[in-house]
Amino acid sequence: MQPSAPSPAPSPAPSAGPRFDERLTAPGSWWVIVGMLGLSGGLIMFPMGTVPMLGGLIVVAVLAGVAVSSYGSARVRVVAGSLVAGDARIPVSALGAAEALDAEEARAWRSHKADPRAFMLMRSYVPGAVRVEVTDPADPTPYVYLSSREPAALVAALEAERAGAGS
Repeated sequence: MQPSAPSPAPSPAPSAGPRFDERLTAPGSWWVIVGMLGLSGGLIMFPMGTVPMLGGLIVVAVLAGVAVSSYGSARVRVVAGSLVAGDARIPVSALGAAEALDAEEARAWRSHKADPRAFMLMRSYVPGAVRVEVTDPADPTPYVYLSSREPAALVAALEAERAGAGS
């Protein structure tokens, strides 16, 4: 008989980690554009010699890469009784009903249905979204609009966090 393997350490409580965590990364085509911009920087510096050409390629590619990376670093998380979207941290107790939006409905809420008072973390390259009512009477924000590749999972996480906070 073989000895049994040691049992894994107990996992932390379900509420300790995020119920939902998504990074709204830039699409791959944007990184192709970063590479093309780097090549353009190198071609612009080409008449000045090899070293300036390499410098132009590297400097332009790094600057463009930093810009794309920072724009694509937005995160949407449901953790510790809060919805964290970008720099905003909203307690789940201040939120009402959450609605998953398909691509067409998300586009409508980004454009003609949008309220200028709403908090919006949107990325046009992400087709789906979630719209969450803000129920805090002291907050003039009518709703929160969040781009998401997994809107149904975000709505489920918000509902689970609200149910967990209520118990």
